[in-house]
Amino acid sequence: MQTIEQILSGYNDRAPLSQAATIPAAWYTDPRIAELERLNVLGKTWQLVARTSQLETPGQFISSTVAGEPVVVVRGNDGVLRAFYNVCRHHAAAVVTQPCGRASLLHCPYHGWNYGLDGSLKGMPEFEGVENFDRSQNGLIPIRVETWECFVFINLDDHAAPLSTFLGRLVDRVAPLAVAKLHYFDRRSYEIHCNWKVYVDNYLDGGYHVPHLHKGLSSVLDYKQYTIENEDRYCLQSSPMVAPTESDSTEAASSEDIATGASRKGDRAWYFWQYPNLMINCYEGYMDTNVVIPLDVDHCRVIFDFYFADIGEASRAYNEQSVNVGNRVQEEDLGICEDVQRGLKSRAYSAGRLSVRREAGEQLFHQLLAADLKKAI
Repeated sequence: MQTIEQILSGYNDRAPLSQAATIPAAWYTDPRIAELERLNVLGKTWQLVARTSQLETPGQFISSTVAGEPVVVVRGNDGVLRAFYNVCRHHAAAVVTQPCGRASLLHCPYHGWNYGLDGSLKGMPEFEGVENFDRSQNGLIPIRVETWECFVFINLDDHAAPLSTFLGRLVDRVAPLAVAKLHYFDRRSYEIHCNWKVYVDNYLDGGYHVPHLHKGLSSVLDYKQYTIENEDRYCLQSSPMVAPTESDSTEAASSEDIATGASRKGDRAWYFWQYPNLMINCYEGYMDTNVVIPLDVDHCRVIFDFYFADIGEASRAYNEQSVNVGNRVQEEDLGICEDVQRGLKSRAYSAGRLSVRREAGEQLFHQLLAADLKKAI
């Protein structure tokens, strides 16, 4: 069996794109790599956990899991947004057991310990006679939390750069799209039998698979004018929009084409990926975010949140149709990603070459990942 060092050394992160290969198959199939990523990639980068609209008023909270760690984010009575490890300091039970809600205290259901919205320990039933116990030192353990646009992020690494530094130029690129003015509408969650990086690779292949796998989506994109831009820790893929009847297909527009064309509008499609696992997809009056969450070396969960300019009753049918279009595209991706995961375990495959025209974003992902993993050993 190869050592971790040997597996990581199998990737040349300095090769130019014209000579580059993907990361080796073992990076997708070895549980030791998955654990290294949990600690040093997911556990040290800013992770999207909520919408600002979920945490607007004092007492509102959300709970989640980031890099295997239970977390809770809450708006304090003083208006300050705070995040904590969702772990009681008594016997480690989850203090918050609901995914979201509103509370005046954070109450552990196991032994009844109470914490304030600022994380301080407020009360411990039947704890008289316990010596050398400092209540002020037994509050919930804090986590860094920051916001950008309509999103709430946390970072488990106390020494990480601020969110604005981490996002870099992405902040300026997204700003003209005014995504904070859109309104949350719905969520879809998918569990996929593939390593999380397979899903990210699929997203970052520069539209390479779109004409072959996503016929409906392909009908509204000008594939020949599809562009890929890398900068900092993000990749922007974008394409001019066309009417389905203007596509290169020789077949008449299908019902899928018509549905896609009706729900994906505007002059241009914008597909942002932020290292390591966040995607933001924008059209006119529409956005969906995708967060890819590793579950184990062979499985991931992808959470889609859908936003629209108008979520009133008059727009419900249109919005639901748009969500259904997104769901169909996701189902198309799901099957191919699971197929790739099976192929990565074959003795016939070790690594593949990259398209210079299409896969610059995928190379950026692999280079950033390699830097984090090699730094960790």
